Amino acid sequence: MSTTFPLLTATAVLPALGAVATAAVPAARREAAKWLALLVSLGTLVLAAVVLIRFDPGGARYQLTESHAWIADFGVRYELGADGIGVAMIALTALLVPFVIAAGWNDADADIEDSDAAKQRRWRPTQGFFALILMVEAMVLISFAATDVFLFYIFFEAMLIPMYFLIGGFGDRAHSGGEEDGAKQRSYAAVKFLLYNLAGGLVMLAAVIGLYVVTADQLGEGTFSLQQITEARAAGELTMGTNIERLLFLGFFLAFAIKAPLWPLHTWLPNAMGESTAPVAVLITAVVDKVGTFAMLRFCLGLFPEASAWATPVVITLALVSIIYGALLAVGQRDIKRLIAYASISHFGFIVLGVFAMTSQGQTGATLYMVFHGLSTAVLMLVAGFLISRRGSRLIADYGGVQKVAPVLAGTFLVGGLATLSLPGLAPFISEFLVLVGTFSRYPVAGIVATAGIVLAALYVLLLYQRTMTGPVEKPEIAGMPDLRARELAVVAPLIALLILLGVFPKPLTEIVNPAVEHTLSDVQKTDPEPEVEAAK
Repeated sequence: MSTTFPLLTATAVLPALGAVATAAVPAARREAAKWLALLVSLGTLVLAAVVLIRFDPGGARYQLTESHAWIADFGVRYELGADGIGVAMIALTALLVPFVIAAGWNDADADIEDSDAAKQRRWRPTQGFFALILMVEAMVLISFAATDVFLFYIFFEAMLIPMYFLIGGFGDRAHSGGEEDGAKQRSYAAVKFLLYNLAGGLVMLAAVIGLYVVTADQLGEGTFSLQQITEARAAGELTMGTNIERLLFLGFFLAFAIKAPLWPLHTWLPNAMGESTAPVAVLITAVVDKVGTFAMLRFCLGLFPEASAWATPVVITLALVSIIYGALLAVGQRDIKRLIAYASISHFGFIVLGVFAMTSQGQTGATLYMVFHGLSTAVLMLVAGFLISRRGSRLIADYGGVQKVAPVLAGTFLVGGLATLSLPGLAPFISEFLVLVGTFSRYPVAGIVATAGIVLAALYVLLLYQRTMTGPVEKPEIAGMPDLRARELAVVAPLIALLILLGVFPKPLTEIVNPAVEHTLSDVQKTDPEPEVEAAK
């Protein structure tokens, strides 16, 4: 379905314009900047809801399409289109950003002194903080809608710039080593994040250029259009040599595996999440990192189906290592935010496992996992951020007995933790179950190994809750800890409600996702395995 109104463009342009407007708010009008950013994010959510309503699951694969010449001499077009998977990710992004903004309402104010001289400075950290968040949202939304490979690449890389400043310039101040050591750690985390992702991006750029050369050689005119390339492959008009396709696949996959992140390319994530404020950590793992796993489905499988099948055994092995390795390191963590980061590495392993299981259940589960992991991690990390801001420490050992003095905070923290370990009745259970079922049907050994991640998840979540929330109140800093305030409760309550609602009724989302998964499986020429046990007659 195409539309005369550029809805997908409008959805991404609104936060971009909002970022510029927020940055331009006068230095003394910090509160106005906050409200402007929040209103823009809510407007973006409304547009994303319209995208969701306008999308017809039974219609064409890509809908709300836009196509305009951009760099015509090199076959680059401004092409957007939303399939069911893209629509789900657009909705997730637009939904989470208002909560990220509300949760980080006062995070940048700590950088401002109260003196009259400071008020007259042109440095506006509050405005900059929220402008960067909106800019990240705009770039992520374009990435989820782009069907031109070069257009996708531009925004895939460009989002690193605002994220770098959010990590390094607006990082977490609750550092056990003092402010000077904290500044060094924030700088290290930001640079590591940037270098890892830039390295993957440079390799991907070479693969993007290689893809253009291949299409120019065989189609007579180079193109970056995903739809044109997949249609030409299906019609037999475009064939890639085995070695060339594998090299191109590896170039794309490496960049996506770093962004995801997948073991052993994961080491930037614990540093980045640990040194970021809680809202920015949510932005990293619940929004930005999902671009990597989403791109595996859209571009790796769509552009290089034969190479994807060739690489599947290795990718599944890496996914299993991520699941077990991330969970084991989460068990041993002393830092709350780093524990959640390693748990996310384990969860991304489940997502990649579902993608490359090459079954409808696995890929539907992987897509739902991206959405539900975003919601559950947002709850857990944001409540952890509220907890850390009260105590001024990220160390688990500095807590204990919180549920006695702040029962609502402890209760929401528990719900976020139970969602993270995929408790039945909460949304992540559905996605994890589908990933395991889809994996078992084709790779039973991998499915058995992956289930160990469930046991380890229960271990690290329950140990975290026990050590921070239960027991006697022995520390004076805990005794006077306030419970969740109205703004904080307004941030987490809707997310918890969604986790429960989608946990008992995921059908609206699965109906959107399933047709897109069928198209993806068709690209790689895979069908679900036939049952090996005959039904009783």
